[in-house]
Order: sequence, then C-alpha cells, then structure tokens
Amino acid sequence: MPEFRIEGMTLAGRAVSGVIEAENARVARRKAEQIARDRRIKVTGVRSRSTFRYKVQRGNEEPVTGEQKAFTKEEVAEALTKMGYRVIRVEKKLFEFKLKPPSREIVTFVRVSADLIRQKLPFNEVMQLLISDTQNKTLRETLKDILADLKQGKDSEQAFLAHEDVLGKFTAHMLGLASKSGSMADIYEATAKFLERQAEFKKNLRSALIMPVATLIALFGACVWYVIDLFPATARLFTKFGVELPPMTAFTLKMSDFLSEHILFILFITVVPLLLFLRFITTEKGAYYRDKYIIRLPVLGPLIHKQNIEIFSRVFHALYTGAGENIDVIRLAAEACGNKYMEHQIKTVAIPMMIERGTGVVEAFEATGVFTKTALARYHSGAESGTIKYTAQQIADFYERETVYKMKNAIDFIQLGISVIIMVVLTLLTLVSSETALLHPKMPGVSMVVTEAMKWFG
Repeated sequence: MPEFRIEGMTLAGRAVSGVIEAENARVARRKAEQIARDRRIKVTGVRSRSTFRYKVQRGNEEPVTGEQKAFTKEEVAEALTKMGYRVIRVEKKLFEFKLKPPSREIVTFVRVSADLIRQKLPFNEVMQLLISDTQNKTLRETLKDILADLKQGKDSEQAFLAHEDVLGKFTAHMLGLASKSGSMADIYEATAKFLERQAEFKKNLRSALIMPVATLIALFGACVWYVIDLFPATARLFTKFGVELPPMTAFTLKMSDFLSEHILFILFITVVPLLLFLRFITTEKGAYYRDKYIIRLPVLGPLIHKQNIEIFSRVFHALYTGAGENIDVIRLAAEACGNKYMEHQIKTVAIPMMIERGTGVVEAFEATGVFTKTALARYHSGAESGTIKYTAQQIADFYERETVYKMKNAIDFIQLGISVIIMVVLTLLTLVSSETALLHPKMPGVSMVVTEAMKWFG
C-alpha cells in the first residue's frame, strides 16, 4: 500500500511529521485531516513516497545509476552523499507502472520460503536468497522493501500488509502473522497450499467454463453469419424466379430479413444489459448476489461451494489456537474463502452470535446456512472431542480430493453437452441446406438459377 508523509505544525509552532499508509492521495489527505483534528495540529503538506532515478559517481569509478524510493529528491541525494558518492543527477520517475506479478510467482515464493524455513534457515537469509533468485521485478522490489522494513524493526504484519496490493490481502496477512506465531513454517506451508489449490481450481474452472463459452460464442457467430449473409444469397436465387420455398427455408429467410433490419437494436438490447450485469457483479453488492447464487448452479455450483469450504477450513486450521482471539481467525478465514456470500453470513451471523451470546463455533456455523451437512457434522465431532483444529484439516483434505475428482467429471459432462449442442445446430443447418438443394424449379429460367447457384458454390 502506498506510503504518505504528513507534515504539520503544532499550536506551539513546532514542526512534526509522520508516515501513514493509504490507498491513494485522496484517502491520505482525509486521514491527515482526521489526525490534525485529533491531535490539534495544522497540516502543511502530504507527500507520497515516490521512486527517484539517480546517477552517482565515486572517485574516478564509472558512474552508477539506480532507483530509490523516498519522499523527496533531497533525501535521496543526502543518503547517497553520506555513502561517499558524488551525486550527478536525481530526478523523480514520472510514470510508475506496478503490474501485479503472476500468481505462480507468488506461489513459488511462498512454497520455497516454507521449504527453506523447515530446513532451519534464518528468515533474513531466506529473503536474501529469494530476492536474488526472483525474476519478476515487481515481486523482487516488494521483497526488498519488506526485508528493509523488517531490518528497521517494523512490525512484521505491517511490513507485509503494506504490500497486500502485490501479494494479495490474504497472503500478506498470513505471512505477516507467521513471524509472530510459534509455527512459522506451518503457516507458510498452509499459505502455499492455499495458493496452489486456488490456482489449480481456477485453472480447472477456466477449462470447464471458458472454452465451452468460447465455443458457443463462435458457434453462435457462425450461425448468425450463415443466416444473415450466406443463406439469403442462395435462397433469393429461387425467389427471384418465383420458386415457392419450403417451410424451413422460408422461415429462415424471414428470420434473416428480420435480423438484418434490426441488428443494431438486437445488439443494443443484448450487449448493454450484459455489460451492465458484468459491471454490477464487480461491485460489493453484486459480488454478494453473484456468489450467493453461483453455489446453487447445477454441476459446478456444489463444487465451487465445497472448494470455498475447503479454503475456509484450511485457513481455520492454520491459525486456530483454541483461545479467545479465534474470532479474528474466523474473520480471516471467511475473507479468504473466496465467496462474498459466505463471508457476509459468517461475519454478520456467526461472529456476532459468538461474541454477544457466547454461542459455540459449530452452532454459529450452522446458523449461517452456508456450510454443508457433512462439514457441520465433522466440526461437531471435532468440537466434542476437542480436536476441532485437526478436524478442519480433515475437512479441507476431504473436499480437496472430492472436488479434484468431480471437477474432471464435470468438465467431461460440460464438454459432452457442448458437443450435443453443436450436433443439434449442425443438424438443423444441414436440414435447411438439404431442403434448398431439393428444390425443383418449373420455369424456363431454371438453367439460369442452376448456373447462378453453381457460380455461388464455385
């Protein structure tokens, strides 16, 4: 998250400054105004931490160029001078494009970190190794900033959460908590497993949805082109000479005329609502309704639902301690599960019940209405035996195996459905074409029709 430095004056005329984190400059100014009211100071400026390019030289050595983040170019120049360099040039980088690294890069970073930590390597060395080995520039710079913050004594959770826009909110939170916990390797392992499962499920979901949807769109486009452009050119050769068209051919020709005359209106009433719908489901409210009903879809809905429960259980297992702070654990697991409807129900139903009424974990989960009977039964058994933490791991592993197996079957089923649709469409097109081919004009101009038709088909 971007950093901003607030500069101000107290009522006594003493200069003060401080650093805050905010999503953008507007939010930073709003936070600065709130701080000014609370602490009775006058804000004189809000500076963002930017990247500066520099060129320096030491003695007769070759000039060196590089980049450094700071609030002002004077800070960069002063720091370089203290290091014994002669500053040739320092200028602010005008455009900063910070593309989020691919998910596979983040997964690799977390997975390798978990393996190295298990080998008892100091965390500083782990970070240094990964910084030197990371190819993605954004992730490499992010790891450098995190390591620098940790060396300066910054809280580990704050150091990681400052870069949640790169690592992701859940990953940053988990890695920040890992340094404070007594099981750092376990939390890194759980985070790596979570990211791997999330990436795998998204890949399978794309296989199940994107290719079939692309196939249907291509098929629909080919049919529209056939009906609007290709078919009329053939059929009108017969109507030109007064040949009576059979029912299917006549109906298709009328449809072609209708589509040609109203194509813009049809595109408007189909494309605009689709775009509005896609925009709506990206909002907070839209995501809630999208996730509420997506788990009720046939075939894929139950798999998506179980995968959400799997992720919730995996995070719950990684962070659960059996102590009072597990309200935060449940909240974080809800945010990580990937379903806004489940997150809303857990935060607004389960957590208030546990805080205000002292309800048990299982009873609170059951009241949300978002957990399957199998999951609730296992959580209930775990609560009775005092092994709810390990029960959560069992649920996650069970649903992982089930969703992997059933997803393959779902993909096969969807592909079969697409094949049936393609077969039906091709059959209808063949029937219409065959009907046209069987026409027998009874007029002198038949030879002209045949000639024109032969020219058309080459």
